[in-house]
Amino acid sequence: MLNYQNEEIQEKLRPIRLLLLDVDGVLTDGAITIDDRGVEAKNFNVKDGHWLRLVMELGIEVILATGRVSKALEYRARELGIAEVHQGARNKVQIYEEIIERKGLLPKEVAFIGDDVVDIPLLKRVGFAATVADASEVVKGYVHYVAKSAGGKGAVREICELMIRAQDKWPAIVARYEL
Repeated sequence: MLNYQNEEIQEKLRPIRLLLLDVDGVLTDGAITIDDRGVEAKNFNVKDGHWLRLVMELGIEVILATGRVSKALEYRARELGIAEVHQGARNKVQIYEEIIERKGLLPKEVAFIGDDVVDIPLLKRVGFAATVADASEVVKGYVHYVAKSAGGKGAVREICELMIRAQDKWPAIVARYEL
């Protein structure tokens, strides 16, 4: 059961206007399947995708930043309506700084979900830093929240729900599905 009453977490999540996500190990389980023609496939969690759409519908922008380049990610982002995707991102901090300047955001208005040591510099800069249950142990020391679920297994969905609840947008979600 998630602790939706944690005041420190709620305080960090209330001002969030942008959710920045790593991809491999966060939106996917980290597995990459390559067939004998070199075509790459990744596993994305449908629940994570659904909740990313809900977050966007409620006014929180979603941007993806990943070190790899993948046609599968391009397709998934387009399918979810995520307009800004940074592939081949070797310096996520530089991308983050460009984004907040361009959008006029403060660091406290940005959440980032990362899972490995390359994400630590960015996790240290954002207003809300989160990771997945199966992240590198060292990464867990740099975040405000560790999801109960693993990457590609509902962790993004879990964090999106925390964000929606902290911003008092939960009743709008529930109202959609009440009969």
